[in-house]
Amino acid sequence: LRARIDGAARDELRLRVRLSAATRGGERVLADDVYRVEAGEVARDLGLVDPGLDAARAALAWSPSSPTLIDAQVELLDARGDVLDSVRSYTALRSVAVERDAFLLNGRPYQLRMVLDQGYWPESGLTSSSDDALRRDVELAKAMGFNGVRKHQKIEDPRYLYWADRLGLLVWDEMPSAYRFAPEAMRRLSREWTAAIERDVSHPCIVAWVPFNESWGAPDLPASPRQRAYVRAMYELTNALDASRPVIGNDGWEHVASDIIGIHDYDNDASTLEARYAEAARIEDVRPGGRRLLVDGFERGEQPYMLTEFGGVAYARDESGTWGYARARTAKDLAGRYEALLGAVHRSPHFIGFCYTQFADTYQEANGLLFADRTPKFPLDEMKAITRGQRARVA
Repeated sequence: LRARIDGAARDELRLRVRLSAATRGGERVLADDVYRVEAGEVARDLGLVDPGLDAARAALAWSPSSPTLIDAQVELLDARGDVLDSVRSYTALRSVAVERDAFLLNGRPYQLRMVLDQGYWPESGLTSSSDDALRRDVELAKAMGFNGVRKHQKIEDPRYLYWADRLGLLVWDEMPSAYRFAPEAMRRLSREWTAAIERDVSHPCIVAWVPFNESWGAPDLPASPRQRAYVRAMYELTNALDASRPVIGNDGWEHVASDIIGIHDYDNDASTLEARYAEAARIEDVRPGGRRLLVDGFERGEQPYMLTEFGGVAYARDESGTWGYARARTAKDLAGRYEALLGAVHRSPHFIGFCYTQFADTYQEANGLLFADRTPKFPLDEMKAITRGQRARVA
């Protein structure tokens, strides 16, 4: 808990913090404490019991399948105990980490089933048409069988993050990229990325930070010591701002510093994709997009691999002016290609998860599983079964 109180300093001020959670047995009070305000600030660690020890405690842990939120009420009190100001919000008990060949959620291995989501709407661009539209996107991602989204080149609306918190959806938060490597770009990106993390750090749905994507803004990493230093600096800055989440320094390829080795591979032959990642010893030799996976000087330790972009199969009602990495001619063809690609990825023993491209069509990019208006391109129940690696009848 960290609180800063603005205004004239007053020695008698106190801060009351009350945390509670809704359980089957009714409201459960987790903390109800009063702290003295010193120098206009209060910083306290609230020690709650380990949620993994028994069923009652585990019920407090936040996850996509059980998005338990903890209501928080903070009150500023004067010497008589009168309330001068108050605020209500929420928090959650949730931990994420990377350990050897696993992504850990609340201390246990957790397979990531994610989808790339650029967050565009046909009628309003990057701004959602309504709060209901944001909620619907979260609901659709879950209905499609995904447990998370990688927000691509967008710092998302806090209302989307609210619904992801409340409904249970993991989010990778990615910084929009600069067009070129330049001193002003470095200053702006570091300033805006810092502001984004400080704004969104309390959302339990966010489980990873991605400051760079595919070397955008640092296009010459293998040859440029300055650009490598830039990516390493952003990786370290992100860790300094928030050490509780993994950081993917440059997702896709040319990794300089990263907690997860993210790979972008749009080969649409499922058998080729499966064979390429069948042996762990050969993965570092893969050149996605013609780029080296690791830059010289980056010694991979126990960072796990994840296929963080693949697929991209286009299907459109009208193909003119549309684009994708491959093209399906019918909805049935798209479903069959999706099943083949997901099957290949599910059978790989070396990935901690995947991120399929993409959630919905975006302008000329017709490679969404949904049309731009969020209409599914084939039935959601089939999509969900394929995403989860279950047997599905593609009709």
